[in-house]
Amino acid sequence: MWTPASRGRMAEIERKTKRYPTDLTNEEWAQIEPFLPKPARRGRKPKVALREILNAIRYLARTGCGWRMLPKDFPPWQTVYWWFRRFVRSLLFQTIHDIALMMDREAHGRSPQPTGGVIDSQSVKAPSAKARGYDAGKKIVGRKRHITVDTDGRLLMINLTTADISDSAGAQQILDAIRKRWPWLKHLFADGAYDRTQLMDKAEFLNFVIEVIRRSDDQKGFKVLPRRWVVERTFGWMRRWRRLVRDYEQRIDVSEAMIQVAMGANLIRRIAH
Repeated sequence: MWTPASRGRMAEIERKTKRYPTDLTNEEWAQIEPFLPKPARRGRKPKVALREILNAIRYLARTGCGWRMLPKDFPPWQTVYWWFRRFVRSLLFQTIHDIALMMDREAHGRSPQPTGGVIDSQSVKAPSAKARGYDAGKKIVGRKRHITVDTDGRLLMINLTTADISDSAGAQQILDAIRKRWPWLKHLFADGAYDRTQLMDKAEFLNFVIEVIRRSDDQKGFKVLPRRWVVERTFGWMRRWRRLVRDYEQRIDVSEAMIQVAMGANLIRRIAH
């Protein structure tokens, strides 16, 4: 929620950036720089600073512009894209996001390893995707984002599928990935779409507890449901980045990287400031 204090904080951050609000401040750069690849001892030295590459990627994700439409203040778009693909292959954005997540949890007095989370999905249009599906419930042709967040809304895991994949089927793939990346997570909250026998059996096999939170039968109008509102807020955070309003990427790994860029930037900014 916007308050006079938060508005003043954002104004202070914008004064620290060079040109655009998405530019890395010195405090944010100090958090990210240790994860970036070091220049080779031999051979030609890079002519472009990696800080400018990251500034261009964050600008593109926030504004939703195309690669060829990057402002001239940034390096050539071909160079930016080459480095972006290299970072995606090395899982750099995922690494930065996960470490920032644990640091942010510690800063708020929580254990760095989450033990509880909320699972949900979101269907978005994907006009450029190589494979798309039709979500009959949402009337959307595109991809579906199956995500798991901790109880404060930080993104823990994402699984992208075609939109015709059911919520419970997408969740089964997430359970396998969660057990490897976040081994202490045991309890998940979900809505009624996840109350399926096959999913519950797999959750029990992997030592998960899925608690289904339902709406009451006599409920009229909108009402905030416990736990489930947290993941909806995370979807709202994602939609502030215009590149994520729709899924503009052809490849699934690039689409996942864009989400990690956006959510990682939110965490890094919160930690640094």
